[in-house]
Amino acid sequence: MPRKIILDVDTGSDDACAIMLAQLHPDIDLAAVCTVKGNQPINYTTENTLRIRDLLHADFPVYKGCSGSLVKNIVYPRIPPTANADAYDEEGNKIHIHQELFDLPESDGRIEELNAPNFYVNYLRNTKERVTIVAVGPLTNLAVALVMEPDIVKNIEEIVIMGGGWNITNATLAAEFNIYDDPEAAQRVLHCGAKITMVPLDATHAAYITQDDCEELKKIGTPASVFAADLIERRIKVHDYAQPLEVKHSCALHDPLCIAYLIDPSVLKNVKYCNVEVSLSGLTEGQTCVDQRAIQENRNVYFAFDGDPKRFSKILIDAFRK
Repeated sequence: MPRKIILDVDTGSDDACAIMLAQLHPDIDLAAVCTVKGNQPINYTTENTLRIRDLLHADFPVYKGCSGSLVKNIVYPRIPPTANADAYDEEGNKIHIHQELFDLPESDGRIEELNAPNFYVNYLRNTKERVTIVAVGPLTNLAVALVMEPDIVKNIEEIVIMGGGWNITNATLAAEFNIYDDPEAAQRVLHCGAKITMVPLDATHAAYITQDDCEELKKIGTPASVFAADLIERRIKVHDYAQPLEVKHSCALHDPLCIAYLIDPSVLKNVKYCNVEVSLSGLTEGQTCVDQRAIQENRNVYFAFDGDPKRFSKILIDAFRK
């Protein structure tokens, strides 16, 4: 039976690929997509999500979510981001790793009337089947819902989070972007009582996607596979410029790795059950503090320290072939 999921996204390039993988793979039942402010403002991330839905000729409902973090932007001083994810093509034009998906036609599709946190409360109160939530942007929507109605956690099978980092960061010297963008929301979700699997930068950088993988996607020749290849190639250019990986001409395709884990858990390696806390202030704001001591209390997260690139690329390419 397919795994029923709700995707929570701040749709840029890797979120778009995660939506496509979830929609196309037969082992995943995509019940809904919620949007949140993150890589881009909420109107952009929502429009991008609708454009991907149109590309796939899909009919999953889209719920527009929170336009800002819980408290981060009203409490000062906060640590500013330091990452520079811009690169330049051969003509000197700036390449953005996340942007409005201008290559796709503007969507005329509708969003649902409920906002995302209210959708979570309503859906999880009434569902007869426990659902997995895959959150690949800031965790604001889910945190708000859990504050509104903590008991909804009983109908959550698992929360899979793309976020955090142990040895690798990107937003600041200490923090990964999704956790950094709303650290209070992340801390709330990590202690909600559900089973939580965290897919941090350590795993996504290890499970890289290569230029050769892009060529395989292009060969498939569908609108979705060709568009995915284009998005990934942009990411490779940015990684080569700003954050080179060990394998030349490769990139971290963060968000789809969470979907791949649900399809085949062995795509994540060296997964440890740990106590994970989020730093909420100072130089380490947004850092995921992972306790690896043999004796520790309050274990709350299955934290993936590594990933399998060959298994990941096979899952991704096979899904587009289907």
